Amino acid sequence: MVNYLASFLCGDTEPESIAKALLYPRILGTSITTSFGSHTQKMVSQLVANAGTASGIDGIDIEFVDAIDGRKKYCQCKAGPNTINHDDTFTISNHFTHLQYKARLDGLPIQLNDMIVGVLYGDRSELSVHYQKIEKETCPVYCGEEFWEHVTGDKDFYHRLTKAFGEVVEEDGVDARIHLSEKIAELANEIRTKGGL
Repeated sequence: MVNYLASFLCGDTEPESIAKALLYPRILGTSITTSFGSHTQKMVSQLVANAGTASGIDGIDIEFVDAIDGRKKYCQCKAGPNTINHDDTFTISNHFTHLQYKARLDGLPIQLNDMIVGVLYGDRSELSVHYQKIEKETCPVYCGEEFWEHVTGDKDFYHRLTKAFGEVVEEDGVDARIHLSEKIAELANEIRTKGGL
């Protein structure tokens, strides 16, 4: 499969092409999304006073007091509107089922709307069918502006945040091409040394 992908991507199956076929999906796919999501979760906890803390409950990322309804929320954070798959819907549902069980045992006053999925960026209209299924069958899904308003109480916070991210990217000149080229060369050399995959 990797040879096919290398040929499709670069037109040949040279070690450099194979290295690109192996690295590009990792860099541009779930790896960077996961990293972004993890760092943003930490930022939520540090940035906003009412965001509370990272959760100690399995499958729950953060706990915060909702700035709109004043209730404590148990939130599983996801990066964007298309970052989960079909199997994730079951995992998310199972985590919230476990939380409901724990709440009954511990006498926690958790209501169904206190368990949410928070999508860090995007628009409600962009939510994948998987998120729509979660919202229909499991719990509310707050996306982008809506999520950040519930966390901060500020309707404009999301827009200021996305603007700040854009400014940081421009200021820092985020350009990882040199590192990527080095990693491709390193992996290609390893492929060449071992005589292919």
